[in-house]
Amino acid sequence: MDQPASVSPHRPWLRYGVPVVAIVAIAWYALRGEAEDAPAPAKAPPAVSATLVKVAREDVPRFLIGVGNVQAAATVTVKARVDGQLEKVGYTEGQDVKAGQMIAQLDARPLQAQLAQVKAQKARDEAQLANAKLDLDRYTRLIKEDATTQQTLDTQRATVAQLQAAIQTDDAQIQYAQVQLGYMTITAPLSGRTGARLVDPGNIVHASDANGLVVINQIDPIAVVFTLPGDSVQSINHAAGGPSKLKVMAYAREGNTLLGEGHLVLVNNQIDTTSGTVQLKGMFTNPNHTLWPGQYVNVRLLLGDHEQATTVPADVLQRGPQGTYAYVVGPDRKAQMRPVEVVQTQDGKAVIGKGLQPGETVVLDGQYKIKPGITVQPARAAASAPALAGSVASTQGEQR
Repeated sequence: MDQPASVSPHRPWLRYGVPVVAIVAIAWYALRGEAEDAPAPAKAPPAVSATLVKVAREDVPRFLIGVGNVQAAATVTVKARVDGQLEKVGYTEGQDVKAGQMIAQLDARPLQAQLAQVKAQKARDEAQLANAKLDLDRYTRLIKEDATTQQTLDTQRATVAQLQAAIQTDDAQIQYAQVQLGYMTITAPLSGRTGARLVDPGNIVHASDANGLVVINQIDPIAVVFTLPGDSVQSINHAAGGPSKLKVMAYAREGNTLLGEGHLVLVNNQIDTTSGTVQLKGMFTNPNHTLWPGQYVNVRLLLGDHEQATTVPADVLQRGPQGTYAYVVGPDRKAQMRPVEVVQTQDGKAVIGKGLQPGETVVLDGQYKIKPGITVQPARAAASAPALAGSVASTQGEQR
């Protein structure tokens, strides 16, 4: 019967080494498996590019904004003051006329005849008065000689007085006839632009006609009537220099084109309780006729300046459920969401009351790519770094 082979006393590592190697190998494979199964450490999101601007400090005009309607500074409907036939007109439709310019001429012959009649009557009365005064002188001498009665003398004195009164009446009638005759020539009461001719020559016109002959609108200067909320009355009254010194600017309804600059001439003496607004009027010089009666315009009433105000472009501001905010980029290039209080937004510029400080960096464009805590790269720098641009494009693709 064979005996089992024994380990040589000169090779003891064969007895202990093989198990140790096996244990080490098993442990190594176990650790390797755990390392492969462990998740890789999270990578920081790549920087995104955005347009950045600095918060500024500057003087900004304070405006009140409303919608207005252009109106003629004065409007006159030219009418005949006496009845007569219209012989001719002295204007061209739609053209400017000067104050005192002849507008229309009526047939003056009937009034000329009437004037001649009252003048003749005055001449007759003057002749009778001269004769009555001679008789009075004779009666005055005769009464001294007792050649006439006192009654006759008194009667003659009354006759002289009556004829003097008749001449005064004649003078009044002559003046009246001259005034009426003057009405036969109709002149422009003010300088302005004529409208359409309402009556053609040859027609009989009457002083009672409702429509008149023509309408003249004064359009230089011209007025703009607009409304503002009633709460703005106190701001207007306390503006520097008073309401009469405030500047009014009229802009086109489309395109924001400045049409004219004027000054405030009226703050109405009461607030409309129905609409809660107050009516105001501005007066504008209008030599180029950029403003026209009936035109609607946007109106800005300049109250003064926000001195050394904190300002940003209006596109910096974003709006969310919690209100208005802006993305501020700190020195570490990390974006943070900051709530802000807006005092005024005008002409693409916002005045900030609270939330931002001059000199801080804010995001102007590209907010849709930004979240709080993300690294922001200025857009110009990103344009000069192709690798960063590629990573930004990849990030945008993932976000979409």
